[in-house]
This record gives sequence, structure tokens and C-alpha cells, in this order.
Amino acid sequence: FQLPAEDEVLLQKLREESRAVFLQRKSRELLDNEELQNLWFLLDKHQTSPMIGEEAMINYENFLKVGEKAGPKCKQFFTAKIFAKLLHNDPYGRISIMQFFNYVMRKVWLHQTRIGLSLYDVAGQGYLRESDLENYILELIPTLPQLDGLEKSFYSFYVCTAVRKFFFFLDPLRTGKIKIQDILACSFLDDLLELRDEELSKESQETNWFSAPSALRVYGQYLNLDKDHNGMLSKEELSRYGTGTLTNIFLDRVFQECLTYDGEMDYKTYLDFVLALENRKEPAALQYIFKLLDIENKGHLNVFSLNYFFRAIQEQMKIHGQEPVSFQDVKDEIFDMVKPKDPYKISLQDLINSSQGDTVTSILIDLNGFWTYENREVLVASDNDNTADVDDT
Repeated sequence: FQLPAEDEVLLQKLREESRAVFLQRKSRELLDNEELQNLWFLLDKHQTSPMIGEEAMINYENFLKVGEKAGPKCKQFFTAKIFAKLLHNDPYGRISIMQFFNYVMRKVWLHQTRIGLSLYDVAGQGYLRESDLENYILELIPTLPQLDGLEKSFYSFYVCTAVRKFFFFLDPLRTGKIKIQDILACSFLDDLLELRDEELSKESQETNWFSAPSALRVYGQYLNLDKDHNGMLSKEELSRYGTGTLTNIFLDRVFQECLTYDGEMDYKTYLDFVLALENRKEPAALQYIFKLLDIENKGHLNVFSLNYFFRAIQEQMKIHGQEPVSFQDVKDEIFDMVKPKDPYKISLQDLINSSQGDTVTSILIDLNGFWTYENREVLVASDNDNTADVDDT
């Protein structure tokens, strides 16, 4: 149906009410905890012998019997297609009861989450805008025990940090909205909802972008870089990011292409920058960096653009008293790594297909990245020596 105009207040109200009723009905169609427990009890009761190891199994005949007894809400799960999907190498043609039950739980969770996200879809068009997702995450915070320690004053920065990851990876064309379907299909919600686990290990928290330590780390870095405490980053302040070895030419391009305010970068733009540099293997991150490397805006990198960026690496090497490396050698190595369709130019797709995009971009924008690449054999050898030392001890 066509969306009502802004002045059609009655039609807007009708649409809101009808969507709310529709979502409530969909919610009632889902299995509740009691029904899930009943399903588990029926499956357990109809398990098919012989027992192999710890795993309880069920054959197709008993599977159908459970389907008849489990009630109308479960009917959709008891099909030949789902049974065949879960059928592996059992010599008696049975499936694992636990695998089937986990499948049902996952489906129920997905539908619950879809309904939960749809409540924030103001337009009712199957996508969320930035403000919709911000509201969703803000209201989710109190339900996540791992975020209990966050100060209320930090909530807005936390929400901004969390939302940015969704939009950076799921809205590559920067349309300002993401399909609910795409949110459900990616793993980010799993990472976010992992914070419900009160026993979450320190390692898991450190690698989870949505955890409190991770959000505080990113925001803390931003505050440390902001030497004049004006809430924004100048090019000079950003140059100290990471190991402080990003080239000036690359930083110039960041400030030319990214959204800035009077030549300074705000926190949201900084988050995109961090997500791109910390995830250089991902297509969305490579797309971000590629746009900066494509100085002529031609949709490909040629020898001229590679030389333009590598010259800055050579200059930095001179400053640090290192022997400069020939551009010709580096250019040949890059083309060998990427193996582009056109032998004279590298497209974004070539970079993604090669699985070497992270290495290539590091060589061109970061002296530390180039040094690591140049000395990779020495580093591998010293790693092996360290391993040998550990083995000896």
C-alpha cells in the first residue's frame, strides 16, 4: 500500500495500528517456552534406538508422530525437506534430536528478533533508518548484563559506536537505511546478543565490537588523539592513530573524501575510519580504502596511483634512515599478488577476489604495514625460533 502523506494523520494512525496488530498476531504464532519444553519432551520420548555415543536420534516415522502430537504451531517444522536437510551419515537414516531442536529454536529466535526489529520500522517498509536502529539498541542496553557497568552519560557514544558497525558493513551505498532481512542475515546481532551472557570470557569481550571494553577502547583512543579537546580530530591529530605510521598522502585523501566539519573529523566519521582499517580483509573496508586510493576517480588503480602512494612510503623510509625500495619491484609484486583481469589496472573486485587486499592496502598507506610485509620471512623465522624455544623449555 502507498504510504500516507504527512498531512493524512488519520491514515497514518490507521497504518500504525494495523501494523501493531499484525506484529502481535505474528508474535502469538511463535512457540513460547512452555510449547518448546513440550516439544523437547515429545522428541525425547520418541527417540529411536540404537544409541550411538551420547547423541539421541529419531527416525522419519517417529519424527512424523511427534509432528502430529506437537500441535499446529509446530507443523511447519515437521516436513520431509527439513528432515532431509538435517540427515547426515547415520546408518539407520535418523537425525539428531538436539540438532533438530536447535534448528527450531534458531527459527523461533529469528522470527522473534524480526518482529522486535519491525516494531522500530516506523515507515513499515522492511528497513531501519539510523535513528530507528539507535532507538532499538538504546532500549536493548538494559537487557544486556555485560553492559551493566556503562555510565548513562556514555550511552549515546555507545549507541553511535554500535550503530556505525551495522551501517558501515550493511549500507555500502550510504543510503541511510538497512533492510531488516540483512540485519538478521549477518552475524552482528549474534555478537550484540552475546552480551546477555554474564559469564562471557575476557577474550570474547575484547574481540566483540559491541562489548563495553571494546566501545570504551575505541572512544578512549579518540579522546587521546584529540589533543586540543574540541571534540573533533584534525589531520595532524589523526596522524598519531595506531602506530602513527600512516602516510601523509593517505591522510590527505581521508580528509578530502570523508565528511568533515571545517576540516576536522567527528566521532562518527572516525568510527568509519577505524572499522575500515581494523577489518581490511572485508569487502566493505576495501571499498572504503579503494575510494581513497583511486585519486583519479576512474574505478581502478593504475601504475600512476600506486606510485603516487608508494612515494610517500619511500620518503618515510628515508626519514627513518632505511634503504629505499624500488617502486618497480613493489609494483610487480602487487600485480603478482592481485592478478587483475586487466594487466595494467586493478579494480576493486580484483582486490576482493585476490584475498590479498589487506596486504596490498597496507603496503601503500602504512609504513609499518609495508615494513611487516618486507620483513615477513624474517618475522616468520623468528616466530619459528620462539616456538622452538618454547618447545625446548
